[in-house]
Amino acid sequence: MKLSQFKFKLPEELIAQHPSKNRDDARLLVLHKKSGEIEHKNFVDILDYFGKDDLFVFNDTQVFPAMMNGTKEKTEANIEVFLLRELNKEFRLWDVLVEPARKIRVGNKLYFGPDDSLVAEVIDNTTSRGRTVRFLFDGTHEEFKRVLFSYGRTPLPTYIKRPAEKIDTERYQTIFAAQEGAVVAPFAGLHFSPEIIKRLTIRGINFGYVTLHCSLSLFRNIDVEDLTKHKMDSEQMEVSEELCNLFNSTYEAGNSICAVGTSTFRALETASTVNNRVKPYGGWTNRFIFPPYNTQSADSLLTNFHMPLSTMLMNVATFGGYDLVMKTYETAIKEGYKFGCYGDAMLVLKNS
Repeated sequence: MKLSQFKFKLPEELIAQHPSKNRDDARLLVLHKKSGEIEHKNFVDILDYFGKDDLFVFNDTQVFPAMMNGTKEKTEANIEVFLLRELNKEFRLWDVLVEPARKIRVGNKLYFGPDDSLVAEVIDNTTSRGRTVRFLFDGTHEEFKRVLFSYGRTPLPTYIKRPAEKIDTERYQTIFAAQEGAVVAPFAGLHFSPEIIKRLTIRGINFGYVTLHCSLSLFRNIDVEDLTKHKMDSEQMEVSEELCNLFNSTYEAGNSICAVGTSTFRALETASTVNNRVKPYGGWTNRFIFPPYNTQSADSLLTNFHMPLSTMLMNVATFGGYDLVMKTYETAIKEGYKFGCYGDAMLVLKNS
């Protein structure tokens, strides 16, 4: 597959700029892979496609407030800092991106907060991820994180053309987020409200969780036409023995397994074995899934509508079939479905 095969014209007005009033207040396009049938539903109708002892697998990663504004020493230039990940708790080391990058060198100090009370020193600028900084802070790690995150804000995707607002703190986070470490939310999971979870529970549907800390790699431009030459950044993930037991028993009983989001799909595929089971996995993955690829885990995928040329679109095209998914995207655009993290949802059913 070539990069250009995932290019399509997306009207700007179809990119959702705000969350809906309620989490589950979204449209749902249902794609039946075998028949090619498309149904236009509402998100609450997802209950109609699953029954007792089926399994929903969620990504329980938690987004932290990664966007910060600091002031450079002496020049007092405004520097935007994007926290990527914590490297070392004891020495307060973090990988960050800085903008404008040309103004920041090793040894520079950055000040944060209304009284410049939090200081970071640049100690390395040679990493592939940008810069490494050391925060200078006297106190416990918990106190440090509390102060650090109090100066941060929600890291919304760049296609949202507005500053992060108070509502984003809640809505750019799933209700089951538990493991801190992501700078990108697992989009499909954002649709699940307590009410939907309760109705699924009453129906006898089971829930399992993987952790994959979504990184900015999901939004980086692919600069090669040949997709086999594109390298994803490694992302930390975990698939527990508990999840594996639940997944494998569900599969063996012949019940349906729904991967909620492309990050969950990638985590399951990373942990999958040749006999359509999964095994415990803890570590890092840079799994890049694009057609042609034989999926070996879930039999349905819940996802949002993604941007042109994105790796997430390529994941969906792998699961649903390239031709069918791209044709379905044409239909979604004609029908006015909303795209992006706050957009509408798409359910791909492999076996119908």
